[in-house]
Amino acid sequence: MSAARKNPDAFALQLMLGLCLIWGSQQVMIKWAAVDIAPVMQAAFRSGIAALLVGILICWRGGWGQVGSTWRAGLLAGALFGLEFMFIAEGLKLTSAAHMSVFLYTAPVFTALGLHFMLPSERLRLLQWLGILLSFAGIATAFAGGLQLDQIDARTLLGDAFGVLAGLAWGATTVVVRGSRLSEAPATLTLFYQLMVGFVGLLLIALVSGQIGRVTLTPLAMGSVLFQGIVVSFVSYLTWFWLLRKYLASNLAVFSFITPLFGVTFGVLLLGEPLSVNFVLGAVMVLCGVILVSAEPWVRKQLRKVIG
Repeated sequence: MSAARKNPDAFALQLMLGLCLIWGSQQVMIKWAAVDIAPVMQAAFRSGIAALLVGILICWRGGWGQVGSTWRAGLLAGALFGLEFMFIAEGLKLTSAAHMSVFLYTAPVFTALGLHFMLPSERLRLLQWLGILLSFAGIATAFAGGLQLDQIDARTLLGDAFGVLAGLAWGATTVVVRGSRLSEAPATLTLFYQLMVGFVGLLLIALVSGQIGRVTLTPLAMGSVLFQGIVVSFVSYLTWFWLLRKYLASNLAVFSFITPLFGVTFGVLLLGEPLSVNFVLGAVMVLCGVILVSAEPWVRKQLRKVIG
């Protein structure tokens, strides 16, 4: 019998702060190194490196026993994972890392919608529906920044749309995991499926699109790929799964939503990306909506304290 999960303590919050810093830097690192290595190749290499490390970990600890009953769902989850990073890679060519950081985190909204129709136990409550409406209103508001009357920034709009599609693919991946036998499989096996299938798929996309040769082995390029492959896709993901086994997921989810704020901050400070009023307002609406959707029990508890 598994131990009861508890509220996050100071140690957990420090770990979460570190994870949010790491996750918030992902899009910035990809865009920063794009001059030396195509974003889709960065995504492929990071997935390949992390898949190798996770595979070694599974061989050491064991965990291949459920492959026979999970491989179909694993392939689908991996394909969606690869699709997510294809949209991120292509979107970062057109829009800013700050925009991508926010739109990517619409994923919980799409997850909640998918699970609502798939699992009776995941029916959405009123606050969650309000959060979904607020998130989509925020997306519309942020998109409006690229629809100025004197000039339509089509590239940014397309890049932002790719960010939303990446969030949709991420959300769909979670729905597949939750609604299949992967929900009972070890987290390392589920992660391995996503990384390995994503690696193969992204390499094929790079080959078909003529980007497979866009690789220059500079310190920046190698540093970006190694950081993403080892620190982000291996260490941070496994740390997150460990936290989910020890602490209440709803409380951790609330804290994780500072990740896009780090992404926006890094984009502005390191890449000099501009921020429009529309985008800032829309981003706040999106993040508030996502919190209502993903942390509804926590929000309801806080509201009860305030009301009485």
